[in-house]
Amino acid sequence: MSTDVGRADAPVVVIGPMGAGKSSVGKRVAKALGVPFTDTDRVIVREHGPIPGIFADRGEPAFRALEAEAVRGALAIGGVIAVGGGAVTHADTRQALSGARIVLLTVSPEAVADRIAGSDRPLLANGGIDAWQTIMDERAATYAELAHVVVDTSRRPMSRVVDEVVTWLRSDAGTTERSDANASERNGTTTTAPGSTTTAPGSATSSTTSTEGAP
Repeated sequence: MSTDVGRADAPVVVIGPMGAGKSSVGKRVAKALGVPFTDTDRVIVREHGPIPGIFADRGEPAFRALEAEAVRGALAIGGVIAVGGGAVTHADTRQALSGARIVLLTVSPEAVADRIAGSDRPLLANGGIDAWQTIMDERAATYAELAHVVVDTSRRPMSRVVDEVVTWLRSDAGTTERSDANASERNGTTTTAPGSTTTAPGSATSSTTSTEGAP
């Protein structure tokens, strides 16, 4: 994980695999902090049209370039930003994220299966949860390298996930050092390492949902 956490007023960027709840959690974190929220997928759709169409007509490299542009614009606004699951695969995007506070949301395959059922995400076409796992495995190291804090959303109420992220952002750790919330039992947190399939102990259902559109 990254140990270079940005200053207290640095933008907060929520990263992680598709279906982890980045948009849903990010929006609520922004509301709790009283700062702007930007979903870069929505920016792309508004300015360039549906994401599946961009993939089909122009290819993934063209989409990632548009995504990098959207990320830079969102960072200029500040606040909380939710990016697509594959945004971190583009070198320009990774460079743009330097100086931001990076929150990685993780989710197990079991928990994400229902969330992505019927999804029109281009990279999941005809692949379902197996495609999701393959993509997650390919990106896990990059997620871990960029993240300052890791929060699992697999089988937990969204309110608890949001509270955990907000608490970290308001803490000294949120501006001075990398933090893996899984290492702090005293805070009552329940997190997993990137790509883990372990769910929160004693839990049965997940109320964390996702409105993300890009793979």
